[in-house]
Amino acid sequence: MITVMLVDDHRLVRAGLRHVLEAHPDIVVVAEASSGEEALELARNHRPAIVLMDINMPGIGGLEATRRLLQRAPEIKVIAVTMHIDEPYPSRLLSIGAAGYLSKDAAADEVVTAIRRVSQGGHYVAASVAGNLAAALVKGGSGGSPFDRLSQREMQVMLMFTRGYSTQEISDRLCLSPKTVSTYRSRLFEKLGVNNDVELIRVAMRYGILDDVNTAVATG
Repeated sequence: MITVMLVDDHRLVRAGLRHVLEAHPDIVVVAEASSGEEALELARNHRPAIVLMDINMPGIGGLEATRRLLQRAPEIKVIAVTMHIDEPYPSRLLSIGAAGYLSKDAAADEVVTAIRRVSQGGHYVAASVAGNLAAALVKGGSGGSPFDRLSQREMQVMLMFTRGYSTQEISDRLCLSPKTVSTYRSRLFEKLGVNNDVELIRVAMRYGILDDVNTAVATG
């Protein structure tokens, strides 16, 4: 039996995934989480074999949740299921230990195939994602996204700033001092060549880092 935890802040997405998986007797959904923080708590209690992880969620988000989860329980296999199939998301998730990467447009049978393959110790990357990864490798980083130069932590802080979190809120959620968060913010501005939060958001939108949820923040 393959035990699975669903992590997504949209209840309908979780319900859809549960419906797909419950049709297969060798797969059982043992927990559902709506945030990265909740995922860490539930993973400790339920110890699922597989976690289907959304990336863009409130709080620490899927990237940081994956990093912390795999540090605490490296035996758990994480498969990202997200709308973000362009770089730098796939390479970042895979580099911190994710075992799979799927688009939310994936067919139901592909999700099941990915779960079974990963549960057997393999990896699964959707064809569309694999193509983007290959293109990024061919470019070798030259002329690519400026976000490729960010560290994992810088990327996490950047995403939280663009979602409207204050320095103190980021400090509390990531267990960093406010001074350290401010240092990260200054470093982000320098690496991305921006001078304020509005410019930061616009650059993130230009390179496809932000989805439509964040558009109002940039244009408001």
